[in-house]
Amino acid sequence: MARQILPDGGHISRNPGALIELLLDLLPLRSAFTARNLVPPTALLNAIDRMMPMLRFFRHGDGSFALFNGMGPTPSDLITTVLAYDDARGAPLASAPHSGYQRLESASTLVLLDAGCPPPMAVSQEAHAGCLSFELSAKQNRIVVNCGLPVAGREGWRQVARTTAAHSTVTLNDTSSCRFIGAGPVRRMLHGTPMIAGPRHVTVAREEQGSTTVLRASHDGYADIFNVIHERILMLTADGRGLEGEDLFTPAQGELMPANRDQFAVRFHLHPSIKANRLSDGHGAMLATPNREVWTFSAYGERVEIEESVYLAGPDGPRRTVQLVIYGRAGNVPRVRWAFAPHAASTTATGAARRGRDNEPQLPL
Repeated sequence: MARQILPDGGHISRNPGALIELLLDLLPLRSAFTARNLVPPTALLNAIDRMMPMLRFFRHGDGSFALFNGMGPTPSDLITTVLAYDDARGAPLASAPHSGYQRLESASTLVLLDAGCPPPMAVSQEAHAGCLSFELSAKQNRIVVNCGLPVAGREGWRQVARTTAAHSTVTLNDTSSCRFIGAGPVRRMLHGTPMIAGPRHVTVAREEQGSTTVLRASHDGYADIFNVIHERILMLTADGRGLEGEDLFTPAQGELMPANRDQFAVRFHLHPSIKANRLSDGHGAMLATPNREVWTFSAYGERVEIEESVYLAGPDGPRRTVQLVIYGRAGNVPRVRWAFAPHAASTTATGAARRGRDNEPQLPL
C-alpha cells in the first residue's frame, strides 16, 4: 500500500478503476479486523481514508467514472457497495497533484483534466497517452469524453484506445505524446505493453480570479520529436454557464518547425448520447443532450469538422459516436480558442469572446 496508494489517494497506475478493485479488498479486510475486536493497521486505515475521496473525484453527475488511463465501463453495483462504506461523504478534492488530475466544478458543470506524467514503466501496461485530455459533463449529461476501454475484446481495441487521438486533447502530426514498447523480452517480462517515453515535465497552475477558476497546464511530450510544447488553459465561471479553453503551441527551444511539418488536431470526443450538428458558418456546432438541453461549441474563427469516433466504454460494448476536430499548423496558428456553453448562454459568451479577440489576450496568460 505504501508503494501503490499515493498521498492524494490515487493509484500509482493512474487508472481510476484500480481504486474500485482495491477498495473491494481493503474494506472487507478492515471489517474483518473490527469483527475480531482487533485494531486495523494504521496503514490500512490511512489508505482507505485517502482513497474514498478520490472515488468521488472521478465521478460525473451520472455516477460514471472519467475515462482516463485504462478505465472502462463503470461498475455501478460495485461503486454502490463501496460508497456504502463512505462515512465522510465530503466534497471531492479540487486537485490531485500526486495522481496528476485536476477537477473544475461549478454549479452543475464538471471538468476533469489529466495533468500528469505517465506512471512508472512497471505499472504502465494500462496507461494511455492522454496528457491534457479532459472530460466535460453538465448535470446528468456527459458531453466531452475520452474513448475508454471496453469490458470485452479489450486486446483488439487496446492499441487504438491508448493513443492520444482517442482522447479529447491535441495530437501533432498524427503522433501520440507517449511511446509504447513493441515486441521483445521486456514486453513479455512485464506482461503487457508498457510506456517507454512520454511527457517528462507537466506543469499545472490553478488560480481563482474573482468568481472564475483558471487552470493552466502544459506538457513536453512533443518537445523531443517536434520541438513543440502544448499548453492548455481552461476557464470555468462560477455559475458553470460555460467552459472556455485555449490550446497554445510554443517552441521547446528556438523556433517552431516549418509549417508543413507540425499539423495539429484538437479533438473533442462526444458521448454517444450527444447529437451534433455543425453551424452554418463552419466555426462551431450545436450539441443536443438526451434531456433536450442544447449546448454550443464555438471555435472563434477556426473551422470545425465533425468526424466519426467510437465510445468504447459503453456497458453494452463499443458504440458509434462523433468527435469535433479543429485542424491547423502550429507554425501558422500558435493558439486555438474554443468554448462550450449552454445555448441560452452561448450568445452572450460568443459575443464576449469576440469582443475579447479585439483586445487580446482573452484568457489570462
